[in-house]
Amino acid sequence: MALRRWPALLLLPLLLAPAARGEPVEGSVVRVVDGDTIHVKLGERVEKVRYIGVNTPEIHHPTRGEEPGGRQAAEVNRRLVGGRRVRLELDVRARDRYGRLLAYVWVGDLMVNAELVRLGYAQVMTVPPNVKHQELFVKLQREARDAGRGLWSSDART
Repeated sequence: MALRRWPALLLLPLLLAPAARGEPVEGSVVRVVDGDTIHVKLGERVEKVRYIGVNTPEIHHPTRGEEPGGRQAAEVNRRLVGGRRVRLELDVRARDRYGRLLAYVWVGDLMVNAELVRLGYAQVMTVPPNVKHQELFVKLQREARDAGRGLWSSDART
């Protein structure tokens, strides 16, 4: 069984090589885990992808359980990317400490990370060195909070 994984593991650098040069990698979303994590099929391999620069409330946290707004954020994410073709734009660091691929996720001309913040279902969470779109995310979060959208609405805070 372990030998069967080697071809896929050897293929992954080839799949991600364009992203390392700044070119996006394309794949299909096969599962929406929550508001900021998806599974994407890249060639023959499925990668767990964590959105860069944002954080949404948890729905499966091992100690805190489900956080308020977690299901809503996951549903918005599902509407944006579920079953769709996406482009993954990498930044400086390609993976987090859990081995997840870190990416800005695009559906057509829409950056999903930014849209979740704009709609108020994600908060800015900057983890250097991946800071390429930090200023945009901060601006969108301020606007969402000021407008009372999503998690910032009075309904969500009660």
